[in-house]
Amino acid sequence: MQDSFNDEQAAQVIDTAQQMIDIWNRLPAQKQSALLQRFGTQENALAALVATRLLAKP
Repeated sequence: MQDSFNDEQAAQVIDTAQQMIDIWNRLPAQKQSALLQRFGTQENALAALVATRLLAKP
């Protein structure tokens, strides 16, 4: 496992995080609440969304 990102990987993580923040802001309050209940904080919920998105990319 590597301890750092190269520039391309860092850009991909940042882009994905920005997309997930945009998606979060468009979610209905009920869905945000469900994610908060599951993950505890908005940061944890966004991290889970980002990780899921990055793992789903080929």
